[in-house]
Amino acid sequence: MGDAQTVTVHIRKLREKIETDASKAQYIETLWGAGYRFRL
Repeated sequence: MGDAQTVTVHIRKLREKIETDASKAQYIETLWGAGYRFRL
């Protein structure tokens, strides 16, 4: 169900909204093979 990139697109849009520099993520960390986690 759905596209394989759905989660990736949503994470990118969240990063654009909350990160000061989306290319250097501070809050949403990518854990390759596991998913994502929110850091403070």
